[in-house]
Amino acid sequence: MRKIPKSLETKKQEVAQLKELLAKSHLALVIDYQGLTVAEITDLRKRLRQGGSICKVAKNTLMGKAIQDSPQWQPLSQFLQGTSAFIFADEENIGNAVRAYQAFQKDTKKTTVKGGVMEGQALTEEQIKALADLPTKEQLIAQIAGAINAITARIARGINEVPASLARAINAVKAKQEEAA
Repeated sequence: MRKIPKSLETKKQEVAQLKELLAKSHLALVIDYQGLTVAEITDLRKRLRQGGSICKVAKNTLMGKAIQDSPQWQPLSQFLQGTSAFIFADEENIGNAVRAYQAFQKDTKKTTVKGGVMEGQALTEEQIKALADLPTKEQLIAQIAGAINAITARIARGINEVPASLARAINAVKAKQEEAA
């Protein structure tokens, strides 16, 4: 069965869509999806969507056109060879996206990370794995709240200790005066 080539207008729409996804993203990962079935790529997309991220399969040439005017995303060009799927994550979902992909990769063992870009910097596989260890926004808020709560509890104990110490000192002076009298 012969593939029908995409029209120029369809390609322009895909490039515009890729540019839009990049504009909303803080992280873009490039994975080699060769060997995945339609069901498996659907599973990956579902896992990523639950974490607030998107997986898009696109031709490398179209992604190349999408990033050509964007210095922030230029480092992606070094990963544009072979079969490529792109994972886009916004600032709040970077860790979730990497964890979802890693869980998928562990289950299927069929994909590999070619690389990624965050804040204009190309990322190695080790750096991408380190992103998975970042706490979620909710975990960070809980940690900060816990730290603030601990500080306020210490301050409250310190403030309460001042009158108690003063009362003990007054009682000690009073007891000495009564002994002397």
